Amino acid sequence: MTQVPDRPAEGDLPPRAAAAGLAAADDWRALFARYSDIVLVANSTASDVAALRAQYPRDALFVFFNKVFKVLDQPFEGHAILVTRGQPRGAGIVYRGEVDEVLSFFDKAHFLGIMNIRLAEEEKPNTSADFHDAPTGHLDLRGHFDPLYTEGKVPTSGFAMALWLSELRLPGTITLAGFSARRSEKWRVVSVHDWSFEQVFLRLFARLGKIAIHGGAGTNAYARLAERFPEIPPSEIALAASEVLSERLSNTDGEVDKLISLTNFIRAADNFLRRLKPSALRRRRRS
Repeated sequence: MTQVPDRPAEGDLPPRAAAAGLAAADDWRALFARYSDIVLVANSTASDVAALRAQYPRDALFVFFNKVFKVLDQPFEGHAILVTRGQPRGAGIVYRGEVDEVLSFFDKAHFLGIMNIRLAEEEKPNTSADFHDAPTGHLDLRGHFDPLYTEGKVPTSGFAMALWLSELRLPGTITLAGFSARRSEKWRVVSVHDWSFEQVFLRLFARLGKIAIHGGAGTNAYARLAERFPEIPPSEIALAASEVLSERLSNTDGEVDKLISLTNFIRAADNFLRRLKPSALRRRRRS
């Protein structure tokens, strides 16, 4: 029988700025293991932080990502840590000059600091000075997901953290909130990530009990179909579903091609204006 780790003791939580200087996986595990609930909050329209705060213990740790002003409209007073991704130019909030704005959303009394992660060789870590001397730790996961993830794609920060935390076998519950991977007028779905793979993987992990999904993973209609008609093998249901999905994607590709053709002029105008922008900015600086 597998021994279940003890739950973290109440009141025995890491102090503010506890992430400063951490780099080893064991040190990070020791920090996360002291929380009974770890809630990963995606930058998504599906994330209602006020509602989440009301539904989880006051001492739950909330993990935010990069541009928290997308999901926060006032300072967050709970226990929190900010995950930033070392992109080829370093963290986006650094080179875009958004550090002060992002950090202003955290209550210093309960803010553990910044966890600067690196997932690929070309990604560049940042120093605490880059984050205006905010408490900063680092986690190097280069190559960690290569045997698993889709070739030619890179994991999202949220997926990477969810999977890595689950691998630590923490005593607390890891919950994903707002991980919908849905496009909207406000949110982009960047093509460098394999969103379909991540959604499938996370739902399977939730059904295995390795993570939890806020609001539940949803009922699988195909599983209900198999229960209703036991004479149909699950493999046949999966094959039929794959055939329908393939046909729908092919039809979508055809419509997208038409849209690309119709918007050629708009994209050409946009590219022309983008080429003019740097020279316009240089003239503005000289004046």
